[in-house]
Amino acid sequence: MEEGAQIPDLFQRLFREHYPGVARKLYALTGDYAAAEDLAQEVFLRLYRSHPEKLEAIGAWLHRVLTRVGYDYLRQRSSGKALLEKETARVAAWSQDAAPSGETEAIREWEKDVVRRVLQKLSDRDRTALLLREEGYSYEEIALRLEVNPKIVGTLLARAEERLKKKYGQEEERYDDGRREADRRRADI
Repeated sequence: MEEGAQIPDLFQRLFREHYPGVARKLYALTGDYAAAEDLAQEVFLRLYRSHPEKLEAIGAWLHRVLTRVGYDYLRQRSSGKALLEKETARVAAWSQDAAPSGETEAIREWEKDVVRRVLQKLSDRDRTALLLREEGYSYEEIALRLEVNPKIVGTLLARAEERLKKKYGQEEERYDDGRREADRRRADI
């Protein structure tokens, strides 16, 4: 039998032998059975893609990989919870502010609408980066969320902000053009 044909058989044997222990350790780490099963599959996918040279050390290799995978999962989960907590706190603080006048509220709503339209025109990465910065996230947290090197977050944010400003200016020009046209129509009446 060819060596390539033996690898799937070896992999299946290792999977059957080690999967229960890997899943059990991941459950102990995460406290979530469904996540532990998904993460265990990720561990074995990594094993299939790049296995250790010495199969005698497979237990230690699996433990090292499952630990990394488990901690990565926990970091991502805590990042999502932190975002939710910050958003909840921001909304609570906003709702406690004094009620603005009708004119101020109308202007705020118009500005929010313009910003929403402009943000929708940005790429997902630019939009997420800007919103996370606005919420007070650190560069490291933004890098983790966007899955990029923390060293490029400053540049990424600067470029995203430039694109936002450019698109915002274009949106204001459209609004001003529309207002001038409406003023001309009223003057003709």
